[in-house]
Amino acid sequence: MLTTYFTVKGYGENEINIQKSRFISYINRAENEADAQDFIEKIKKQHWNANHNCSAYLIGEKDEIQKANDDGEPSGTAGVPILEVLKKRKLKDTVVVITRYFGGIKLGAGGLIRAYGSATSEGLHAVGIVQRKLVQVMKTKIDYHWLGKVENALRQSTYPIKSIQYLEQVEIETYVVFEETERFIEWMTNETNAQGNITKGHTDYLEELV
Repeated sequence: MLTTYFTVKGYGENEINIQKSRFISYINRAENEADAQDFIEKIKKQHWNANHNCSAYLIGEKDEIQKANDDGEPSGTAGVPILEVLKKRKLKDTVVVITRYFGGIKLGAGGLIRAYGSATSEGLHAVGIVQRKLVQVMKTKIDYHWLGKVENALRQSTYPIKSIQYLEQVEIETYVVFEETERFIEWMTNETNAQGNITKGHTDYLEELV
């Protein structure tokens, strides 16, 4: 698992107009090729009467799956420019469809490359980019008289609180960046004078807009 990577926040769309042609970008997260292809087919059905529904996706920890489709535009003028924007932004698990309604003015190969690149960039800006960081959920069990001190220390730290459960003891779940797990254990041990029971839970990803 990657400790950190960039991807899109989620589904989004955006439209720009260039020389009377409409370029509508549809963007979504896709963690496998089947999801990416399903998304592309959905947009193509939605815009069955468009001149072109060009697409690209980039999937996998090492960008193992890369596909670009010009959908009738001159070869290399649509799908590849979309894909190149995704690579330049270092995005993963992302699918983009650019729907074009031709406005009557031909753009030429260079103009098409710029148009599809711009439509992708502006679409990404509209939907938002997030950085996903691998975190370890740490569980700390303490007696109730430690709660005020520990909660205050956590809220002033860089460790976000996931949950607090008031059971026989207080159980606090905290997100800790994966590389800082041992540092957190040492820190929490000091905060509780070694009276806390600190264990590792599951791993997860935290997302932050960039």
